[in-house]
Parts: sequence; structure tokens; C-alpha cells
Amino acid sequence: MTTPQHKIGSGFGARSTADDVLSGIDLSASTAIVTGGYSGLGLETTRALADAGARVVVPARRRVAAQEAVDGINGVETDDLDLSDLESVRGFAERFLASGRKVDIVINNAGVMACPETRVGPGWEAQFATNHLGHYALINHLWPAIARDGARVVAVSSGAHGITGMRWEDVQFKRDYDRWQAYGQAKTANVLFALQLDTLGRDAGVRAFAVHPGSILPPLQRHLAKAEMVDAGWIDERGNPTDPTFKTRAQGAATQVWAATSPQLAGMGGVYCEDCDIAEPASNGSEGGVHAHATDAGQAARLWALSANLTGIDALAAAT
Repeated sequence: MTTPQHKIGSGFGARSTADDVLSGIDLSASTAIVTGGYSGLGLETTRALADAGARVVVPARRRVAAQEAVDGINGVETDDLDLSDLESVRGFAERFLASGRKVDIVINNAGVMACPETRVGPGWEAQFATNHLGHYALINHLWPAIARDGARVVAVSSGAHGITGMRWEDVQFKRDYDRWQAYGQAKTANVLFALQLDTLGRDAGVRAFAVHPGSILPPLQRHLAKAEMVDAGWIDERGNPTDPTFKTRAQGAATQVWAATSPQLAGMGGVYCEDCDIAEPASNGSEGGVHAHATDAGQAARLWALSANLTGIDALAAAT
């Protein structure tokens, strides 16, 4: 069943924290994987899930840094994973599958934003490759552990998906690279991925969600100059936040944690969430919401087929 893209009145909001949405939820029987779960929103997500009892696996490109960050949080382990390297993705998945564990929650949290033109793998544009293709491959490789009733996959997108839809004529930005257009496309891909994964996975009991965590200050903005953030009205000359809509990390982590665990979403999926609720469709002149180019089922299926071709894996096609 298709879940309507409309608010459900969750009772939470933009200022709710990850701990707020997990209040009264026992995750002691759950295993979660949080990519990039050792800094920023990812670390707050890891901490909140672990505090609720979950066993959390944090695969990371910088494993030493990840281990240092999560030290002292009970129930957390780290592993190696570079999302821009498909062999690294395969290696992590094989190690996890070899452990014999099932996974209840996967949060595709890691990502890069507005980076200089960078090529990875066979010449792929780095933001599309890291934010989307790496996570696509990860979920497909992990599918034997995910395919179970009640499992959820959360793709962390952004309001920046509104910048652009998929640039089908030049997905890899071989011409006229623009870091913000590339970021917007990658974030649109995250939403379309969740839509198609939910369509393909629901018969196995797996539901998928895309989320916009809200605007939060670094480390995601590490590729932005301070002057650029000052000009945008995000911070002042001393680096202090000036935009009242920005969230704390605890508030920013709340929506992805809510999508991953809330009983209010039982039987639902394939929707874009923000401020700890299902978002409304975007409309002219309004803030927030999800744009139509990111909720188009045909576009979602097309992206899945392209991703399968590029990465050489489509576990859900085999499953269906």
C-alpha cells in the first residue's frame, strides 16, 4: 500500500530531540547500522539508539577516528567502510553477513556536501557516488540480513533535493560541474532510492523512508569557506550561529531516529519525512516539503535500474 505524503500528526516537531522520540521505546533486541555514525548527526544518532538498548554498528572510512568518537558508548562497534569504493562496501557487508546477525535498522547517514569536483571509482562524480551509489550497493549487499519483517532503512536526504531533479543527460557531471547542483541531485537520489526500495522491499516486510534532518552546522559544511556561510546568514564573523531555524545535533538526529523506530509508522513507508513527521508536498512560496521530482515512481524505478547497472548488483530483483 502506498503511504500518503501527508503529515500524520506525530506530536513531535522541529525542536524535538532524538531522546524525545525514543522515550519509552526499547531497542534492546535490535541491531542498527549507522553509516557515518561517529560525527555530527551520525554520532548523536548512534548515541541515542545505543542508549535505547540497540546494538549499533558504525562502519567508517576513518575507523580509528570512529572508534575514538564512540568510546564510552555501550553497545557500539566499528568497522571499515568507504562508500566511494565498491570493494570496500562489499567487504564490510561480507564481514557483517558472516557474523550471522540480522539487522533491524539501517540509517544511510554518511555523506559529503558541496565538495570540489572529485572523481571516484570509474570516474563517478563523488557526491552521487558517495551519497547514493555507495548506499545503494550497501543495502543490496546486506539484503540477506535486512530482508525480514519490521526492518527499516532510512536514507538521509536534505531540503537541498529541491535544487534539482536527476540530470539524466549527465548524471556524472562530465560537463559544467556545479557543486550545489551535484549535491542537489545526490539528495534527490536519496529520496528516490527510499521510494523504490520501499516498493521492492515491502513484501519482505522492509520499509524505507527518506528524511530531511534540518539545517545543522558543521562538520558537513567542511567544504564551505567561512565567508560563504557568513554571506548565507548562517553564522557571524566569530562563527556563532545566526539563523534561528538551525537545529542542534540532538534535534537534527531526531527525524532519522523517529523514522527508524517510531511505532506510529508501522505499515508505512516510501515517504519523505521532516521535523519528526511525514512531510507535505512542497508548494510555491512555502518552506519545506518534498518536491514532485523526488516522489515520482517512474523516476525512482529509473534510478534503481541505473544504479544496478553501475554497481553490478540488484539483490531485490533476485528476491522478487
